[in-house]
Amino acid sequence: MEFGVTKKLKQYTNKQKILLVGEGDFSFSLSLAKAFGSATNITATSLDTREELGRKYSNGKANAEELERFGCNVVHGVNVHSMASDYRLDRYDRIVFNFPHSGSGFGCEHNNDYIMLHQQVVRGFFESAKKMLKDEDGEIHVTHKTNIPFCMWEIETLAGQKGLRLIGKIEFEQSSFPGYSNKRGAGSNCNDSFPIYNATTFMFKKYALF
Repeated sequence: MEFGVTKKLKQYTNKQKILLVGEGDFSFSLSLAKAFGSATNITATSLDTREELGRKYSNGKANAEELERFGCNVVHGVNVHSMASDYRLDRYDRIVFNFPHSGSGFGCEHNNDYIMLHQQVVRGFFESAKKMLKDEDGEIHVTHKTNIPFCMWEIETLAGQKGLRLIGKIEFEQSSFPGYSNKRGAGSNCNDSFPIYNATTFMFKKYALF
């Protein structure tokens, strides 16, 4: 859908068809929808079912319902490894995954076994996401901490392994997305936030041959 007036929030605009994955309580998607005034170009997804969303997050169900009132497509039960074959999804200008995590090893982030689990999540995401870009101008964005041990995930290397090239990096500032409340998403403290200083949004495009 085309919109007459361009509305922008950081690197995103209402002219882009945007897919957001791993959305937690959907507060990031809702921040975009409110900035744009309409979310008909936004698809917000979560691995959680609608029932799980209500149990895990204090504002999850309310946020999802408000997104739907904005016209957003809210899709539950989306696995980032298999989303390219999910009939409920389409092709997009921007595909966004903020703070990917395997859901295991909270408090053990230096452990190599858990780092490999996290990397596996990101690899699978990149493999699926690159198949879902609309054209050569489509971008995949991953926001991630860059301090130790999170830099050990080697996000840029993982992207390169899946035929993606880095086109830019910007500092992620939570305050730029009013209402966004990041969530742990797993375990008994799934509704808790975590500090996200030293975070960067990595932006990738496909190499021409991939």
